Amino acid sequence: IPTEVPRDGMTPTSPAFAQGQTIRRSCTADGADVSPALQWSQAPAGTKSFAVTCRDSDMPHGTFIHWVIYNIPGTASGLPEALPRQEQLPDGSIQGMNDLQEAGYIGPKPPPARTHSYHFELYALDCMLPVESGVTAVRLHELMKGHFLATARLTGTYRR
Repeated sequence: IPTEVPRDGMTPTSPAFAQGQTIRRSCTADGADVSPALQWSQAPAGTKSFAVTCRDSDMPHGTFIHWVIYNIPGTASGLPEALPRQEQLPDGSIQGMNDLQEAGYIGPKPPPARTHSYHFELYALDCMLPVESGVTAVRLHELMKGHFLATARLTGTYRR
């Protein structure tokens, strides 16, 4: 998360896990591998869209991106569970590429006997972003630069 982004206010939650707790099996590669539902509140005034990324920063080779989704309407207060794995969603949201080069969410699948942390980062933005095909987390951060209103993080864990 860029350091210049304000963190006041927004509070993401999920019925699939509490802050710092284990992610429900159905939202992992060992279960149904569906995206968790997310809810948030207290978005700043002027929010035109939201974006969410999910990353595992405990991989030996660095960060692994599990989810990229942006242009979530600014009126939204969350995402439902089990979003389809496709770029374009009915509400106008766009799912970018995870690190398996697929659109949509891929659940945790850490090496056995190691607990990994999964950071779901929520961004409130002052605009809708340009629609591009195959947006990665790196590209998303480039597109969002200068448009951050606030950000917040919800972290879950998983161990196999």
